[in-house]
Amino acid sequence: MPVWAPNIRSPGAGSYLALGVALGLTTGFTINALIQFKGPRKPLLIRSPRDTQLSKLSREEIDALPYPPDALPGGRDVETSYGTIRVFEWGPEDGEKVLLLHGISTPCVALGNLGQELVRMGYRVMIFDFFGRGYSDTPTDLPYDIRLYTTQILLALASSNVAWTGNDGFHLIGYSLGGGIAVPFAKDFPHMVRSVVLIAGGGLIRPEHVSWRSRLLYSTGIFPEWALEFLVRKRLMPKSRESMTETKMATQVVDRPKIKHKDSDANGGDGWDGATLLAHRPGHTVSSVMDWQLRQHRGFIPAFMSSIRYAPIYNQHKDWIALGRLLAERRKEAGWVDTGLPGLKGGSILLVLGATDPVIIKEELIHDATAVLGEDGFEAVVLNSGHEMVMTNAIEVANTVAGFWLRLPGIE
Repeated sequence: MPVWAPNIRSPGAGSYLALGVALGLTTGFTINALIQFKGPRKPLLIRSPRDTQLSKLSREEIDALPYPPDALPGGRDVETSYGTIRVFEWGPEDGEKVLLLHGISTPCVALGNLGQELVRMGYRVMIFDFFGRGYSDTPTDLPYDIRLYTTQILLALASSNVAWTGNDGFHLIGYSLGGGIAVPFAKDFPHMVRSVVLIAGGGLIRPEHVSWRSRLLYSTGIFPEWALEFLVRKRLMPKSRESMTETKMATQVVDRPKIKHKDSDANGGDGWDGATLLAHRPGHTVSSVMDWQLRQHRGFIPAFMSSIRYAPIYNQHKDWIALGRLLAERRKEAGWVDTGLPGLKGGSILLVLGATDPVIIKEELIHDATAVLGEDGFEAVVLNSGHEMVMTNAIEVANTVAGFWLRLPGIE
């Protein structure tokens, strides 16, 4: 739960009265009426477009989607007790394994260019859609916290016919929200994770970057959930002559600085919202896949809202400090040598940051990471890019990551 949530969770009777009067004047409803009306009953599982859309389309129409289900090689649908998970796994079976975790809103296809580059280098790659995104279903009876995300990671890994778990099983790359998830996962399974790379990673976003509107819309216990979902959907749904952009989605997580950077998500330019998702499908951009997902995935809004509330995005110092201790155990005072402990090779993680990224501010993250991991606990590389680097700078990111792996002890 974000640290700011308790501040808006339990208003007193006077606050309810004031809110009731205001709502009564502007909408004709009182707060009591809103609270008493439960809204439509939500199913425990909301199916993805795999079940609700694809059966109605021709093969040509499916191929024309911004995100067709076979957009990447090695696709499979994994049936679980939490719903279906869409997984892609490809690359040489004997290559070092790399698991990539995507961001809070754009599905895993946003990591396709990076995955393709890593496969070209000889790695075996797995990516999957988080619950409520892309072609993964949406369980609605669980908070989208690290426990659910950890469970989904383990379910995806277990679905492979290639062994991913065990000591030094795979490299872990987390992008944006995926970075926030990668840290506690590596803390809980340090022996399994060969190395950790955070690309514009969340987890230490400072709570002061959350706007008062977002604090209200993503609160709990003040307004009925159905009303909040209605307001969030109305706020995010594209109008008739415009498209939803990742820029607009990012404002739900952090307030963007009032600084304009050319071609980055700071100004909604081609650097992010117009970024091509996959090099072999140049006509499909972040904006187009977000528009499709908002209109076709009925579970996206509930999953997105729950992730903002409960996922490890803000102020996660406790888990980072714990990871820092594990990294320190794998280092010796004499220098960077292999200690023999499984996982977290070299005792250091890699932070890949964008010089013009207004979501993950490089100066803040480097400062805060130093405080919790120590100066020897991470390397930081700043690229001339914004938050969109996994798509627009995929080759540079892949080379940066592969170079980091080659410098780690015990990795050839």
